[in-house]
Amino acid sequence: MLKVFLVEDESVIREMLRDKILWEEYGYEFVGEASDGEMALPLIRKLKPHVLITDIKMPFMDGLSLSKIVSAELPKTKIIIISGYDDFEYARTALELGVTQYLLKPITRMALRKTLLELKDKLEQENKQQDYQVQFQDEMLEYEQFSRRIFFEKMFRGDSSVSEMYEEAQKLSMDITAAAYNLVFFHMEPKLTGTAKMDEEHYMLKQNDIFHYILRHPQYILFRWNVNCFGVLVKTDFDYIEEATKNCIQKIAQVCKGEEGINWYVAEGSPVERLSTLSEVYQNVNRYMSYRFLVPDMHLLNRESLAGYMSTERDKDMGYVDPSRIDPEIIKDFLRYGNSQEIHEFVESYLAHLQDAMKSEMFRTYILLSIRFTTLAYLDSMGNVSEEDRGRITGMNPDVSMKAEQVAGYFVEILERALEIRNRESDFQSKYMLRKVQEYIDSNYEKENLSLNEVAGAVGVSANYLSAVFSQSMNRTFVEYVTDKRMEKAKKLLRDTDESSGEIATLVGYKDPHYFSFVFKKTQGISPREYRNRKKGQ
Repeated sequence: MLKVFLVEDESVIREMLRDKILWEEYGYEFVGEASDGEMALPLIRKLKPHVLITDIKMPFMDGLSLSKIVSAELPKTKIIIISGYDDFEYARTALELGVTQYLLKPITRMALRKTLLELKDKLEQENKQQDYQVQFQDEMLEYEQFSRRIFFEKMFRGDSSVSEMYEEAQKLSMDITAAAYNLVFFHMEPKLTGTAKMDEEHYMLKQNDIFHYILRHPQYILFRWNVNCFGVLVKTDFDYIEEATKNCIQKIAQVCKGEEGINWYVAEGSPVERLSTLSEVYQNVNRYMSYRFLVPDMHLLNRESLAGYMSTERDKDMGYVDPSRIDPEIIKDFLRYGNSQEIHEFVESYLAHLQDAMKSEMFRTYILLSIRFTTLAYLDSMGNVSEEDRGRITGMNPDVSMKAEQVAGYFVEILERALEIRNRESDFQSKYMLRKVQEYIDSNYEKENLSLNEVAGAVGVSANYLSAVFSQSMNRTFVEYVTDKRMEKAKKLLRDTDESSGEIATLVGYKDPHYFSFVFKKTQGISPREYRNRKKGQ
């Protein structure tokens, strides 16, 4: 039901309209009345009616003044002015204020019925368009995230000037103007084995809970960083930046705490006032995130929480090396889940507390051999690694005369080689998987309920993994790929057949023909009818 509010100073007319009009029959609910604009305004603000019917001449506050305020505060409310004055200036002013209808007294029931039904149709169409816009934005959110990742990669590398950053952000409809900035990265992945195994659907609900919170607040900009890692640009006033950062982290922790089936970590940067210094914040956040391999039980990673791990003073004083911090499993975990961007930070954090111990040649040799043998063991666990690739690691025999300061270089190089082999094998498997995905989409894109979850299940991977790999490899997202497929088929049908737009919508996977037309115009720039007419004219 649409809510309607009436303002009329003549009680006889007000009561007649209130009691004699069959509001419910026309699709309306009569929610309130007032004798003048001043009395009406607080009630209108509270009730937020869909339609306001107001007389033009009233004491205290007239209908035009009331319409001006309501149009500014409640732009979606439709306004019908009723007047005993057949005056062009009144009508012109009303139209300038955005008034929908201008009716002259005496008001007949048929005239008001006609106006109310027309308004009802108009409001329903506007609501449909709004629903379509929301649905389209939800579907395209994945593409938006992919575009944002490219933008932030350039920003963090320092490849763009400040003016170029603002220009590119404007193209992506991102407002990055603020007095202060910070970065929060969070890593989330479901445990797929063991007693704490989490199903994909439950994991996605948890992830979406975080996404929806971040997307609701304009001080945050969300972007995907890699398969399981997401970034948040926090941007606001300097006095509020720490609180905004804290609120974001608290939401992530609130969703993930107590969920044994999720591995999660949050890395927090330090606020800066310049957009151009965000690359430095990123370097620190990336370094903090690399510590998740060394301290897997610590979920919040920042300068304060890691102070004891990044400092070597305690170890130098005690002359002690904590065996748990040189456990080979730490290196194996990095080889499984780390990425090339984290190598230098990981090596630095792994060796940070060993500087004093590295003065011992025997200890250096132990560390070098541990690195080499652990890397080989990881490659063996992968299976199907060629002898040539394995030889690239076995050939890296550490020189026992290597200086302490050279160990980091050796460590970095062996990790780079191992990750290159891992990624190549993963790319090969991903390409095979993507071929199956494309074949599945090509055979099923006409299904109205085709979803990322369905396709992921068909090829035996998680929806989250498929989303990240698809966009990275195809340079477009799953939704964009499916939409393009549907639009190409629709254009062919519009050119080569006489099928109606509604029939074509069904053939290409859209149950709602109006939404099909909306998407077609949004992606192709013209309506299906205009496209057909243009092609016939060629």
